[in-house]
Amino acid sequence: MKFTGTDSYVATDDLTVAVNAAVALQRPLLVKGEPGTGKTELAKQVADALKLPMLEWHIKSTTKAQQGLYEYDAVSRLRDSQLGDERVHDVKNYIRKGKLWQAFEAEQKSLLLIDEIDKADIEFPNDLLQELDKMEFHVYETGETVEAVNRPVVIITSNNEKELPDAFLRRCFFHYIRFPDMDTMRKIVEVHHPGIKESLLTQALTQFYEVREQSGLKKKPSTSEVLDWLKLLLAEDLSAEDLKSDATSALPRLHGALLKNEQDVHLFERLAFMARSQR
Repeated sequence: MKFTGTDSYVATDDLTVAVNAAVALQRPLLVKGEPGTGKTELAKQVADALKLPMLEWHIKSTTKAQQGLYEYDAVSRLRDSQLGDERVHDVKNYIRKGKLWQAFEAEQKSLLLIDEIDKADIEFPNDLLQELDKMEFHVYETGETVEAVNRPVVIITSNNEKELPDAFLRRCFFHYIRFPDMDTMRKIVEVHHPGIKESLLTQALTQFYEVREQSGLKKKPSTSEVLDWLKLLLAEDLSAEDLKSDATSALPRLHGALLKNEQDVHLFERLAFMARSQR
């Protein structure tokens, strides 16, 4: 089982090494990086390339680790007991299997994505240490121990919004997805917008990286945002000359696809005003 990227996902050499190392070590792959750099998409592409069924566990601020194992619906059992339902005699009828349980009992090896783990409470990663390490957990209500039939490939993503515990980090293989350089970005764009004119691509990416490198920017535009921006440029049938003719304005054409808050828009408006004042 070797991951080398796919036709629809450009994976750098260091990223493919990280994926294959995590698979070989049978450890979770912890992927960090800016939002929009393709961390979630990576898991989908790895599952596709290795021909593994995929389970997705999207983490929210209210998510508890126990939900990934199972949940016991005591309220439904109490209601059924009051109604005299025969189901009440078997506690298993009230156990809801979580994503980890589903991955553990899958008949074939699967891929489990734990997406945006840094959204949860700081104790969330620690609460999963034992289960991810030993690939088993105990169900107290039934007394059974659930063990992984086939150890799943686990990919965990983080936007680096908060630090993760050292004990958790020790059990993971870590990779940070750096923002793509110009050459890599060209390859990514070609996958999503094949046949785009070289002159338009060069001018657009030049403007895009100038925007990203502007000091004082609150939120730098990401890979997904430049792809959206290029899609709009193509839809509007704009050319490289159209982008150049707008160079007197610090704001790029259709900037709403790149700049996502008023602070950054005002920053570029001030730059444009200063540039006009100096002429």
